[in-house]
Amino acid sequence: MNGGNVLSAGEAALVLFGVFVGLLIVRVPVAFALGLACVPILLIEPRLSMMSLTQETFNAYNSFILLAVPFFLLTANLMGIGGITDRLVALSRSMVGHWPGSLAQINVVLSVFFAGISGSSTADAASQSKIFIDAQTKEGYDLSFSIAITAVSAVLAVIIPPSILMIVWGGLISTSIAAMYLAGIVPGLLIAGAQMATVHVYAVRRGYPTYPKSSWTDIGYAIWRSIPALTTPFIIVGGILLGWFTATESACVAVLYSVVLSAFFYRETGPRELYKALLDTGRLAGVALFCIGTASAFGWLLAYYKIPQELLANVSTWGMGAVAAGFFIAFCFLVVGCFLDAIPAIVIVGTVLEPLARSVDLHPVQFAIISIVSLAFGLVTPPYGLCLMIACSIAGVRLRYALKDTLIMLIPMLLVLAALIIWPEVSLFLPRLIVPEMLK
Repeated sequence: MNGGNVLSAGEAALVLFGVFVGLLIVRVPVAFALGLACVPILLIEPRLSMMSLTQETFNAYNSFILLAVPFFLLTANLMGIGGITDRLVALSRSMVGHWPGSLAQINVVLSVFFAGISGSSTADAASQSKIFIDAQTKEGYDLSFSIAITAVSAVLAVIIPPSILMIVWGGLISTSIAAMYLAGIVPGLLIAGAQMATVHVYAVRRGYPTYPKSSWTDIGYAIWRSIPALTTPFIIVGGILLGWFTATESACVAVLYSVVLSAFFYRETGPRELYKALLDTGRLAGVALFCIGTASAFGWLLAYYKIPQELLANVSTWGMGAVAAGFFIAFCFLVVGCFLDAIPAIVIVGTVLEPLARSVDLHPVQFAIISIVSLAFGLVTPPYGLCLMIACSIAGVRLRYALKDTLIMLIPMLLVLAALIIWPEVSLFLPRLIVPEMLK
């Protein structure tokens, strides 16, 4: 007995993680595996009951901030069906179409624009895989390269605001969402730049095609047609910074703006398309929120047995400074991201590592950005790699087919992650400049 509990912290951790890993091995979905891993503990421990699982899962759902998740997903779907994507593709082509590897460069720039609207990497990966993979292969790009750049560029949506992961993080670890939004802009653009440099090298070495340079008239026309769509991220982020609305309210405003834009301004969305967007949103939001619920129950049991404190007891004796702790945190999230979806990883690992970050005076916003950028890698690394899975599924090939090119593209992105850890101002510069009061 330990403090009246039948199981010690070590025994409880062995049961929780043992059952969880065992269920993953037999291919039980992550969300179900997290919930089912709690059941043996609840049956063994007399102080707990199955109602505890239900209660903690409900407590996770009972969050005003998390209402933003389905609204941002709906915004992404409305943008996809409302003719907005076509206009952003035209703008991207006019901007970078004359660079080596034109279509792949357009792919990355469109991901930057789409990231500023949707906040969902999976929605980005699905929509852009349908647009670009087949188009690139027809122009002579290797299929593995086309899949890799589409999947890797899609991860920008969780780094550049409005990011769904930042909303989840802010709700769980009480970090300013507005500060995180600003802190994600520079790292996101640096990673996009690293991806475009990688495309340039590939294009020169493999002789990928380059489009003629657009005239200034074409560029101006493309910008003019895209202004209504490009206004969306400014409404979302600007409204929060100016105190007009909260993160959740900004998501609702984004939905209303997208409906007006798609249905009345561009006139490309009717009742049938709207119904399909709502259906897709319900499906994706159900999966995401169910993950949050079961991960929260799992995390609650970790806290109940004080397992995080046990895990970090030895780590705290290593005498790490802020930089060393940043690399340790990044390593943990890089490994965990390979096996877990980003949302449950935040719920479980983020709360475990938060005391370590606090003990070495790592700024909460920098801690959040390091963690979220590290988790972004997990979206394209096996065995989980959800964005890579989506891209490979649409291309009709196995995951390992595009793995080599994907890993090559991650190398310059890792250098950006290292820069975030070594130089805090890379992520904290904009928040300090615009909202210094939110960093105190």
